[in-house]
Amino acid sequence: MPKPSSRISGITPSGKDGWEVHFAAWQRLEAGEDIIMLSVGDHDFHTPAETVEAGVAALRAGHHHYTQLPGIPALREAMARISTRCAGVKTSPEQIIATPGGQASLYAAVQGVLDPGDHAIVVAPYYATYPGTFRAAGADFTVVETRATDGFQPDPKAIEAAVRPNTRAMLINTPNNPTGAVYSVTSLEGIADICRRHDLWLLSDEVYWTLGDSEHLSPRALPGMEERTLVINSMSKSHGMTGWRLGWLTGPQELITLLISLNLVITYGLTDFVSRAAIEALNNDYGVEQIAALYAGRRKLFLDAVRGMNNVTVRGSEGGMYAMLDISAVEPDDEKFAWTFLDRENVGVMPGSSFGDAAAGHIRISLCQPEPILLEAADRLRRFVSTYRREAA
Repeated sequence: MPKPSSRISGITPSGKDGWEVHFAAWQRLEAGEDIIMLSVGDHDFHTPAETVEAGVAALRAGHHHYTQLPGIPALREAMARISTRCAGVKTSPEQIIATPGGQASLYAAVQGVLDPGDHAIVVAPYYATYPGTFRAAGADFTVVETRATDGFQPDPKAIEAAVRPNTRAMLINTPNNPTGAVYSVTSLEGIADICRRHDLWLLSDEVYWTLGDSEHLSPRALPGMEERTLVINSMSKSHGMTGWRLGWLTGPQELITLLISLNLVITYGLTDFVSRAAIEALNNDYGVEQIAALYAGRRKLFLDAVRGMNNVTVRGSEGGMYAMLDISAVEPDDEKFAWTFLDRENVGVMPGSSFGDAAAGHIRISLCQPEPILLEAADRLRRFVSTYRREAA
């Protein structure tokens, strides 16, 4: 066949994206093996029934036609209200563009602020799609690693050292996937200071904002940041709507207006009945408190079960849907650890190095399983670590 574009062939240049253990575990589960899947952040429960019924009602009412490119007005209004609550900054519907999922919001943000050849800074550990999203825009980027011993809090001095003359943007994620770290006020103020002094855009992935262990702080609320911050948000985690593909981007009205043209050439608007179900979910907070409480309980249960485990240390793990475990004292090669854990104990986890060098020597545990299964996984991990240490000795 003719040669494909470098734009798509360069998204995962090595041909390896870090998800190999997850896909292998999934295949074994589908084949009927007793696999505990702790490798993906998809809820083990269905979307709240009220949201589903709103979608069904919208379908029956005939809402299955084209929609406005930035999202139907009532959807943008609902998203603006949630954004005001999320950031503590008054937000208008004109500062919102609705997208098919949080990843599409991230893609829109990167496309909106970076030209080919521009440079960005990515604070790691990071969600696995971040590098490919920048490559798809033809942008260069530098990964700035946080330190596990600091609870994966960003170091403003390290970030400052990565700034170049052509740096245009920085991407952060708090509460963080994969570490569960919630960035402190001090960390965010240091990041904001760098963005103001170097005239950078800040891309702030806040899709886990309802799942922190304390009140959420968005950098958009800090002095001088509203006009330079783009907040990526989604209904997947907060409202239990992963498969509905609904997200949004919040930012300065002038940029959001320009991004409407991106929806024109990519999505041509969103699905009508899904949008109307989302309006009901946003306006009524369907599932929000219950989902937040569920993951807070699971996080405490699992962390209590693994604390004190020989040579395994909890890092970050303050919010989101994940726990991050330092297993480097057991096996420095986290990918080898994950493969061997899957083979011997039938538990699928994500190697930390899939999310950047900062998480090397760690495994990410998804909390998207019922409590008895999480406790069983903790038991299997304890047995595996004990056996692995004896063999290694």
